[in-house]
Amino acid sequence: MGLKSVRYVSLLVLVMAATLRMTEGEVDEWHDSIGSEKVTRLHFYMHTSSTSKDPTVVTMAEAPTTKDSPSSFGLLGMTDNILTEGPEPTSKYLGRAQGLLAASSREEWTLVMATSFVFKEGSFSGSSLSVLGRNTFMDSIRELPVVGGTGSFRFARGFAAVKTYWQNTTTHELIEQYHVTVMHY
Repeated sequence: MGLKSVRYVSLLVLVMAATLRMTEGEVDEWHDSIGSEKVTRLHFYMHTSSTSKDPTVVTMAEAPTTKDSPSSFGLLGMTDNILTEGPEPTSKYLGRAQGLLAASSREEWTLVMATSFVFKEGSFSGSSLSVLGRNTFMDSIRELPVVGGTGSFRFARGFAAVKTYWQNTTTHELIEQYHVTVMHY
């Protein structure tokens, strides 16, 4: 291993230790025990509401021209959506989808999303997956990249196939179905 690689690995160990609040020895122990890469497939539903009494999506900022745009170009929002096992709002609670979204196209309703799926119940409680990418919201099926994760999903990479399960354009409520495939250690 070259000097540059050793520095990179040392920096990675220190970053992981700080992030995970682990000692350097604990990080080394975890790294030595990770074993082979796994593939996990997840299926869940995300519930979004922007106009209810208790919204899960709020507007943080918008451009002066956003309201005149057919695609809401320039809108910036924050999300804290509910994740469930099934499509019903009363279905088993799994966690939250927390992050940022921005209307990024002047021509079509498209969002750039930076979202963490934070699992609070079930097999992956305490773990998260991070998605960063373009969501062509009006397409029947969208594909978003999974770019990382924590806990059970350390070193995660993969994709999420997203489909609108139900929407009410009057009340701005939405249920999306996620099929996620991730590779991780």
